[in-house]
Amino acid sequence: MKKIILAVSVLFVGVYSQAQQTERELIDKTAKAAAKTLDTTNMGWKKAGTVTLLFNQSAFNHEWLGGGTSNMAGNVGLNYDFNYKTPNIVWDNKILVAYGLTKVKDAEMTKSDDRLEFTSLLGKKAGVGYWYYSAFFNIRTQMDSGFKKEDFTNDNGTPLNPADDFADQRDVKISHFFSPAYLQAGPGMLWKRSDNLKVNIAPATSRLIYVHSHFTEFGPAYGVEQGETTRFEFGAAVNAYYKLTLMENISMENILNLYANYLDKPQNVDIDYQMNLVMKINKYISTNLALQAIYDDNAIGAFQVREIFGLGVNYGF
Repeated sequence: MKKIILAVSVLFVGVYSQAQQTERELIDKTAKAAAKTLDTTNMGWKKAGTVTLLFNQSAFNHEWLGGGTSNMAGNVGLNYDFNYKTPNIVWDNKILVAYGLTKVKDAEMTKSDDRLEFTSLLGKKAGVGYWYYSAFFNIRTQMDSGFKKEDFTNDNGTPLNPADDFADQRDVKISHFFSPAYLQAGPGMLWKRSDNLKVNIAPATSRLIYVHSHFTEFGPAYGVEQGETTRFEFGAAVNAYYKLTLMENISMENILNLYANYLDKPQNVDIDYQMNLVMKINKYISTNLALQAIYDDNAIGAFQVREIFGLGVNYGF
């Protein structure tokens, strides 16, 4: 009987020791796996930005028979990131500013680009891997007034005021600083592989659209009803960022923002895609291509596209 008890005790101790060893090995493996996905480099604040001056020009003398109109354009842009990082927290902030003017011979100077945007994204580690619990805030507007040509004619095409030679077409202000302005905020989940690759999914996002009352005096504008100044929306947002190097000295930055409003036509997804292609010549000179495509049926039921290409002078800091 004593031999049986002794044998059972030895067996129990052996099994217990093996279980303890297996448990320790499992913990070690889990810790190693977590260490592989827990990037502990570049902790604290990381700040970087680029100021770009972009120029393009076409000139023709009086004797040029091939046709064409002399023109000149200039754009200034700021792309600035200031990000904070700990082993369990990421806080990414981006400021985008752009403004441009174009002058065509024998015509008034017009605005070619106008953009002011700030995005803040906060994430807390959600277990092992690249997932974070997140919250984001975004505000997008412009800095200067915008105009468009509108016809002021009767049904037969004659000017409403025949005494005015330019009464048939007139510049009408359609926007100005902080009008319209788009504000978004909401909780979600962030998948972040690196500073150059991340996707944030926010299924409960609030959005506020603001315009000045004089733009809605005679009808709706930017989705805001006539006589109102704000429009509230509640929906889902997806924000993606991907920056890659195509080849030496050529980089491409891609920013995609999607939004669907649960309260009104959720099938009409708002799209905002931006692409910035930089082809470096040297430290300060580059050729830059900026492309943006926006679809927002509250503003206009078609794609809005802008494209800027030219020689740039860059200063990084």
